Amino acid sequence: MRRANAVKDALVREGVPATAIAVVGRGEQGLLVQTGPNVREPQNRRVEIVIQ
Repeated sequence: MRRANAVKDALVREGVPATAIAVVGRGEQGLLVQTGPNVREPQNRRVEIVIQ
């Protein structure tokens, strides 16, 4: 979520209205690469930013 909020803050600084941005952190749910418990996978550290 820190990464997602950092991107949102940058978009707001560039003029995108904060109310138009939805931020979702992806990690534990919706894995891109299936791994075992406590296994770090860089591809699973991602965010979804939706601008409406």
